[in-house]
Parts: sequence; C-alpha cells; structure tokens
Amino acid sequence: MGRWDPSSLMSPALRLAVIAAILLLELHPSSAGAPPEPSADGSVSAVSTNHSVCSEAEMCSKGVILPVWEPQNPSFGDKVARATVYFVALVYMFLGVSIIADRFMASIEVITSQEKEITIKKPNGETTTTTVRIWNETVSNLTLMALGSSAPEILLSVIEVIGHGFHAGTLGPATIVGSAAFNMFVIIGICVYVVPDGETRKVKHLRVFFVTATWSIFAYIWLYLILAVISPGVVQVWEGLLTLFFFPICVLFAWVADRRLLFYKYVYKRYRAGKQRGMIIETEGDRPLPSKVDIEMDGKMLNSHGVDFLDGPLGLDLDEKDLDEEETRRDMAKILKELKQKHPDKEVEQLIELANYQVLSQQQKSRAFYRCQATRLMTGAGNILKKHAADQARKAVSMHEVRSDTGENDPISKIFFDPGSYQCLENCGTVAVNVVRRGGDLAKTVSVEFRTEDGTANAGSDYEFTEGVVVFKPGETAKEIRVGIIDDDIFEEDENFLIHLSNVKVLTAEGEEPEDGESANHVDLVACLGLPSTATVTIFDDDHAGIFTFEEPVSHVSESVGTMEVKVLRTSGARGVVMLPYKTVEGTARGGGEDFEDSHGVLEFQNDEILKTITIRILDREEYNKLASFYILLEAPQWRRSRRGWTEEGQKAEEKEEEEEEEPLTGKDEEERRIAEMGRPMLGDHVKLEVVIEESYEFKNTVDKLIKKTNLALLVGTNSWRDQFIEAITVSAGEDDDDDECGEEKLPSCFDYVMHFLTVFWKVLFAFVPPTDYWNGWACFVVSICMIGLLTAFIGDLASHFGCTVGLKDSVTAVVFVALGTSVPDTFASKVAAIQDQYADASIGNVTGSNAVNVFLGIGVAWSIAAIYHQSHGREFRVDPGTLAFSVTLFTIFAFICVGVLMYRRKPEIGGELGGPRTSKVLTTMLFVSLWLLYILFSSLEAYCHVKGF
Repeated sequence: MGRWDPSSLMSPALRLAVIAAILLLELHPSSAGAPPEPSADGSVSAVSTNHSVCSEAEMCSKGVILPVWEPQNPSFGDKVARATVYFVALVYMFLGVSIIADRFMASIEVITSQEKEITIKKPNGETTTTTVRIWNETVSNLTLMALGSSAPEILLSVIEVIGHGFHAGTLGPATIVGSAAFNMFVIIGICVYVVPDGETRKVKHLRVFFVTATWSIFAYIWLYLILAVISPGVVQVWEGLLTLFFFPICVLFAWVADRRLLFYKYVYKRYRAGKQRGMIIETEGDRPLPSKVDIEMDGKMLNSHGVDFLDGPLGLDLDEKDLDEEETRRDMAKILKELKQKHPDKEVEQLIELANYQVLSQQQKSRAFYRCQATRLMTGAGNILKKHAADQARKAVSMHEVRSDTGENDPISKIFFDPGSYQCLENCGTVAVNVVRRGGDLAKTVSVEFRTEDGTANAGSDYEFTEGVVVFKPGETAKEIRVGIIDDDIFEEDENFLIHLSNVKVLTAEGEEPEDGESANHVDLVACLGLPSTATVTIFDDDHAGIFTFEEPVSHVSESVGTMEVKVLRTSGARGVVMLPYKTVEGTARGGGEDFEDSHGVLEFQNDEILKTITIRILDREEYNKLASFYILLEAPQWRRSRRGWTEEGQKAEEKEEEEEEEPLTGKDEEERRIAEMGRPMLGDHVKLEVVIEESYEFKNTVDKLIKKTNLALLVGTNSWRDQFIEAITVSAGEDDDDDECGEEKLPSCFDYVMHFLTVFWKVLFAFVPPTDYWNGWACFVVSICMIGLLTAFIGDLASHFGCTVGLKDSVTAVVFVALGTSVPDTFASKVAAIQDQYADASIGNVTGSNAVNVFLGIGVAWSIAAIYHQSHGREFRVDPGTLAFSVTLFTIFAFICVGVLMYRRKPEIGGELGGPRTSKVLTTMLFVSLWLLYILFSSLEAYCHVKGF
C-alpha cells in the first residue's frame, strides 16, 4: 500500500473550484446606479440583486414586530451604540432559541423513542419477546429530528414572507443557504478533526447517506432552476407546492433505502457480529428461510418475504444475537474489571457510575439527544450522561437505605425478638433474650406476654420455666428477658427450648389496662406482634470435649467476597482445650492464588469455646457465569499437649483408656466406656466442606443492567413542572476532559456560572413549557415550536436592523451572522457525536438531511403560501434570482466537492469519512473551512456588485 499524498486530494478539488469560478463568475468593477426592476404589478421585489443600487446603504424599515429606531440617520456615535444594542440583543435571542430548541428536541426524543414489545414465534415453536421502536430511525431523522435542528431557519423564512405582506424577503432564504453552507463545510470539517488520532468513523447506513446527500444537493439545484431557468424571477404555485412535495418523497426514498425494499429485497443481506463490540458486518448471501417457512410475530404470520419487515437487531439470526449478547456481557465485565484495577480506591457505587457513564457514552444516540446535550453543556445545565450515571448510583444507595428503614417508618408498632436464635453453654447460669419495639407511636405504653416452651430441653432439669409480661414505657424500644439454665455433670446432646410472645396490649399512661371497650378495638392499629415472635435457645453441653463439624456440607460464595469466613462448630460439649487441624483441597477451582489461596493450619478451641472460623482468601477474577469449587477438610481433633504432657482432661481420659484395655469390661463398664468415648473430641457429620465460587451477584447484576440499553428519552425528558423549575435554577458542572472524575462530585466552573446567569431568564421562562411526559411529548412539541417562531420573528427584525445600521445587506447579515448563530448548537452536538459515537451517521449523516429539509420546508412552505396568496389576487409572486441564485450555485459546486472528498476518505488509506491519519484530518478540515470562507467571500462580493451574479 503506497504512501498517501495529500496533493492527490487537494489538486482535483482546487482545479474544480477554479474551473467553476471561471465558468460561472465574471469579475468586473461594480456599476452603481442600476434602477430596480419593477414587478408585473408595479411593486419591486424585496430581494436585493446586482440590478439594485449597490453603492447606497439600505434604509432601515419596520420589521415584523420591532419598529424602526428613530431618527433614521443618527450620528456615528449613535450608530455604534445602536449596533451594539442590536448585536447584544441578537446574541441573547440566539441563546433563548437554543434553550427552547433544547425543550423542542427533548420532546422529539421522547416522541421518537416510544417503544412496544413484540413476541416472535420461530419455526421451531420457540417464542421470544423483544422491544422495538415505533418510529423508524431514518424517518425520524428526516422528519422530526431535522425539523428540530432546522426549526429557526424554517420559521424565519415563513415568518418573513407572511410578516412582509407575502412579498419575498432576503433574510430567510439567505439564512437557509448560509446555514446549509455552514453545516456542510464547517461542521463536517470540525467533525473530521475532533476524532482522536488513529481512529476513524464511517457512515453505517451508507445507502441512506447517498440518498440524503443526493437530495440535499438536488434541493439547491432545484432552487436554482425555479429561480433562474424554469420561470426566471417568478415562483409559480406548482413550483412552490412541488418543492414542498419533495419533502415526503425524500423521506420515502430514504426509508426504501433503509428497509432494502424494491430491488433491495431481491438481494438478501446477511449479518454477522464483528470482533468489535456493536459492529455488525453485512454480506450478501442466500435467504436462509425457505419460501414456505413462516414466522409468527404478535399473532400475525410473516412468510419469508415478510422477514424483511424485521429491522435492526430483529433482522439478525437469533442465535447470533444471543452470541453477540454474550460477547457484550464479556465486554462489560472487562470494563468493570479495568475500572476496578485503574481506580482501586473508589467505592463500588463510584465504579458502577463510571461504568454506567462509559456504557452510556458508547450507546448509539439520536441527533436530538446530542443537540440537547450540547445546549445544556453550553448553558451551565451540566452533562446529561454524568448526571444520569450519578443519579443511578444514588438511587441504588437510597433503595438500600429505604429497605433498611422500612421498619422505622411503619405506622404500627411491631414487637418481636431480635435476633430470633440464641446459644449458650450449660454452665452460663442465665441467658438473656432481647425483645424490641419498632415503628409506630413510641409515646404509647405497650405490654406483651412471654412464656417458655419445651423443645428437646426440659423445664426443671435443663432450664427454668419462665413466664411474665414485658412493658414498653413511652420512648422505650428494647427489653430483656432472662431465663435460668440448669447445669449438671451428665453428658447430653445439645438441646433447645422456645420462648413465645403473645397478647400485645396498649396500656394507659399510668400503665393500667383501659376500661372495657375503651380503645380495646384499636390495639391492632397501634401495636402488634412482628416476626420473629418465637425465639429459639440452644443449650450446648459442656461436660465433654465436643463434636466438631461445619454448619453445612456445601457453601456458596461470591468471588467478590475477598475473604470468606467458614464457621466450625463445637457441639455436644465444650470441656477442655482441643486442637483441630484443617486444610484446603483443590477441585475445579485452582489454588495457589489463581481462584483462592491455599490454607492449612490448626484451630485451637479453648475450654467452653464453641465456635471458630477459618479464613480463606478468594481471588476476584470478575468472570461472568463463573462456577468453580474447592474443599476444606477437617482432620482428627486431639487434646492439646502442654509442656508437661497432656492437659488435665486429656490425662484423665488417657489413663482411663489404659485401665480399660488391661481389664475385661462388664456390661456396665461397656456403657461407661461408650459414654467416655463420646466425651472425647471427635468429628461430626460435615467434615468436608465444598466451597462453590460463583460470579459476584452484584457484578453479574451490574453487567446485566449495563448491557440493557437505556432509553435516552428518560435522560433529556421531564415528568413534572417542579422538576423543570428546579433544573432551571440549578447550575451544574459541564464537560471536563477527565472522565475518570465521573465518580466524584465536580463543582461547576466559572464558565458554567457565567452561562447559567446569562441564560437563567430563558430557563425559567421556558420551564412553563409542558413537561415531555404530557401527551407523550406532543404538548411540549407544539408549545415549543410556537415559542421558537416568536423568538425567530425577533431575530429576523434584530438582524435586519443591525445590518442596516452598520451598512450590511440582509443577504450578508444572513450568511455571516444569522446562519452562524442558529448553527452553533448543531456544531457542538456534531462534535460530541463525532467523538462518542462509533459511526458517523449522527454527526454528518444528519447534516445532509437537514440541508434538504431546509429547502423543502423552509422555502417550500413560505413560497407556496406567498404564491397562492398572489395568485388569488391575480398577481405573480416575484423573486429576483440575483444574490440567492448566485449563493445557491456556489454552494452546490462546493457541496459536490465536499461529498466527493468524503467518499474518497472511505478508501483504505484513510478508513472513513471522519478521523484517520493526522495529516489527512488537517488537510480535509482546512479544505472544508476554506470552502466556507470562499462561499462567504464570493456571496458578499456579489451582494455589493463586485462579482456579477445572475
């Protein structure tokens, strides 16, 4: 593969630009004084052309809303002051439009994100349920998304025509063409450059991109045709309506390309998952389903030709989809593991927040989401993704706190044992059992009766029978019941008895029972028994050495536990000091620090000690669906040897054994020997514990949650006016370069505070717009577009007055100031999309669609209304081609160059429309920005008659 030469990209583009300039532009000195061309009805078109007087400054005229600032010819100082006021007001209106457009785009995101569940029945009878969006992605991008992005330009054109008596204006159409130029050249140039070095972004839906790019260029060619070729200077009704009708035709063509209809249905596309996460590779192949195999979806049968209906993930083979989900789970597990290694000091909630933010950043997003995110970052409203990740972490913690505090908030007092089981040695004397009161009105006096009951232990011989009443005085929440334990020298098995609570009563303030009928029927509403209402007390015999065992034969442990503790019980006696050896044995889990650390040693049980723990370190491999096991073995217990020999108990037992070996045993002696043997330390039933290491439940649960795509409408939408006003007056930290700080609270910067206070008026004002949850977002949609229209009317008047004050023509003001102001939020949105999204569709694919929609709606609606109005009055709607036709032609030529360069960048030498080697990025960006500057330059020169137009 040869070295890429930048000149190979620049030379053809420059040559084409030079040739186009020579053919279409005739440079000559301006000839001022040409009179304006009258229209058929004697009126003069509002569009300035090279036929108009170029040397004279335009006089300010009354706007749609704002009047003219009198006097008309102020001094130079007054002009500077007026221009400053107009410019500041214009910028402030741009901020207002950006904020209400954020609400508008949020409603569009909610509308287009609506989902429904469908059930698919496969040929083998298996059914699967999946969630699909109601709106097709391509259709939503070209309709509501494009409308939201281009609403100010479209409404400016419509309002200008209607507000000026249905005569053609300059500002609206020039803004549309100027905005298209800025979108095509500057925004795409920035997107090419901001992609990190060495990375590339390709357009995923290439067929859709070809369709929208073709229509976007055709739209401006068509605009030139109706201005200068078909009926020069006159826009007829059919031309305006056909321009408007091109909009649904464009959407239909893009939908056909996206759904592979018409000729696409005869070329079956097979998909397979690529090595990179989320990458779907398309290949051509034979249709896998025979023609008579049917698939049932939501109760409707789809034959093999109907399989084309299954779009997106449903078009994938279900088995391959399952494999892709498994790969996604492994990727998520890897992300969590890497974050844990990178940030060992962070809490689990912070790690989950970081992982959630990383997953949200990688998730494919819509144009509306990026637009909302960019606007909120600019205006001090904070990073949507980071705020959502932090909220999710806080919710997880708060849910835990809510669960732990449910008892405290219970309106009824619950009386129960805490804990519900107790253990004591036979020689302990007494055992204390706790009774607690939780919730309800603690100012009440409540009593509860208790009574012991035999289990395997008998009252009188093993414990003292006890009964009575426990009284909770106002403010008291805990009481203690004591039961006497009887000690003897007879060897016995471990025994237990029960303690029951019953008959809860509410007493008077003096501690007396109320009169009959006096609040007696309301006891259940004040206090009642909780769980457990029965306590179990186990008495361990202390007359013999004891039996040593594990609690259970199998123990399940999470690999994230770090260190596990295994209890070893000493039952049926606790006399003497006993040594108990233990060791670990490998199973499917490997020791030596791979899955667990090998351990062996000796547990030393002191006299009357009934419990010891073995500590084993478990290594966290952070594997999904892990299942491995190892064993802990208990070996034969022995009396502990002292420096002088055996302990006292061991010495006596040893001597007794020797005597019994020398003399023959009688029947009585045999029984005594059996009892003596039972008194020696021995192993119990569970001496081999199987430890099963499973994946961390929290880890698995976190991974499962992370792989579920978040409905991004939940992030940008609102569900109440209260939330909107709180958000409006709250300043949050914006974007930062270090995403690792996501897990820590970040304070807003000085820029965040400045932008917040500059825009707080607009934020509070537009907080009155209905929340996006109302009418599934349509209420917010309608109110927002009305607000955008109102602000756009002010912007049109301010821009026109600013231009005439400083001596700029409306066409120049439109392409330089208005187009730039309305496109700034889109610039930031595309920049974020180019960095975060793995495809180029959200950053540049929607630019071409928006440019086409600008013409079809902005020009089509406005000129159709005006043409119909003039025809109804027997006149023609005249639009002099001049400046507008020249700008359209210039833009069309440069747009061909731009699209050609983007297609060239898909070659392997570069790898994609965006990004690539640093040299190619810089050269492409410089070329695109140069095209925009040339467009501004030539359009301005033509407006002032330094370049001959049409």
